[in-house]
Amino acid sequence: MSPTYEVRVDGHLDAHWSARLAGLVIRHHPDGTTTLTGPIADQSQLHGVLNGLRDLAAPLLSVDSPGTRSVESRGTLSVESRGAAATAPPDPLGRVAWPRATDRLTIRRAVRADADATFAFRRREEVGRWLTELPSDPARYRRTFADPQRLATTLVIEHGGRVVGDLMLRVEDAWTQAEAAPHGRGLQAELAWVLDPAHSGRGYATEAVRELLRVSFEDLRLHRVVATCFADNEPSWRLMDRVGLRRELHARADALHRTGRWLDTYGYALTAPEWASAIRTPLRCNEFR
Repeated sequence: MSPTYEVRVDGHLDAHWSARLAGLVIRHHPDGTTTLTGPIADQSQLHGVLNGLRDLAAPLLSVDSPGTRSVESRGTLSVESRGAAATAPPDPLGRVAWPRATDRLTIRRAVRADADATFAFRRREEVGRWLTELPSDPARYRRTFADPQRLATTLVIEHGGRVVGDLMLRVEDAWTQAEAAPHGRGLQAELAWVLDPAHSGRGYATEAVRELLRVSFEDLRLHRVVATCFADNEPSWRLMDRVGLRRELHARADALHRTGRWLDTYGYALTAPEWASAIRTPLRCNEFR
């Protein structure tokens, strides 16, 4: 049986995020905090939950379970197992040979020194309006960017040696019934991308995301990738259409924008068989049969 965890965050987190956060039960408390409680299978799933909370900009206060203790270190929360060394988070992107070269671009893993270059375009209003958080303080952004969990899933796009965008490729467990859980681990990924508007209109984002799909299915041998965007973010969903992702979700008024408007969300996905059919190349993926 999986151990039960209790994760506490500052602020009140909307209950509809439970499905994205491993199905944990969300409870609000009078002190203005939220706890998320439920079984978590392993460290990989735990880190997926913590990554999800980070993306929601929910300040993490504590993580507790019968076999773990939460540790505060220089303002950063980590999780250690009692009586054993801390388990390092998995690094699926470490299995891929980087950098990757496309016709015009180079895609490589992000490093701390990329913070300033990505801050320069992420802080622009036409970019930040679609991000979970609009960065405004360079020092705070550098600290957030340097978080090992963030760096582990972040790639940068270079053109002519200059950073022109960034990508996220976050591998996670696929949903399974309990008996199939060991066969669904690390078989799905969430994708995201940001391009410097100064370099838009040249097809760079499309070229980079196509390579991201190639990495997902040919190198990591994933079963499925997903991506979401605000329905109002037309350039993003048109890109997903171009690269062959399939729209499978239209959630109405499910996301509260910082402007005070409730916006619709589009969800897209692609499976390994769909990718293989599109490129007419047989692929092997870690399917459970």
